Amino acid sequence: MKRSVKLAFLAGTLMLAGCQSTGWSGGFGVVAATEEQYVSTDQPQRLGREHFARGNYALAERYFLSAVEQAPADGVSWIGLAASYDQLGRFDLADRAYDQAAKINGKTPQLLNNHGYSYLLRGDANRANALFRQALAASPEDAIINNNIAILTRAQTIP
Repeated sequence: MKRSVKLAFLAGTLMLAGCQSTGWSGGFGVVAATEEQYVSTDQPQRLGREHFARGNYALAERYFLSAVEQAPADGVSWIGLAASYDQLGRFDLADRAYDQAAKINGKTPQLLNNHGYSYLLRGDANRANALFRQALAASPEDAIINNNIAILTRAQTIP
């Protein structure tokens, strides 16, 4: 029973946690879509970002994949692709996308935080903590990184 309460708490806090997946500040929230909000563009990265923000992770994955196929050196789209894979539970593909983004842009605080968040979703607290700490060392004032560390800490202290 205690384990199920801990898992429920972690699931709830993860829903509120911040992931900086494609460079937007403040994390991602689900936006209620109206017809006026739909994007009419052929820019796959923008479509990926819009669908990710709306919680349409399969469509976000599709557009981010198209973006990296069109522009393989687009590190932001690789991070968006990785975050989409994370939300779809395709952690094997997420790791590949994070690796590609790191080759392009280096291990930025955003990338380290997002990859740490990926491990948090998987339940691997040790790896998540290591990546969050690396991100924090590079960007100590980042509220999203600090929030993710607090969530991880609370999850680990629940009996």
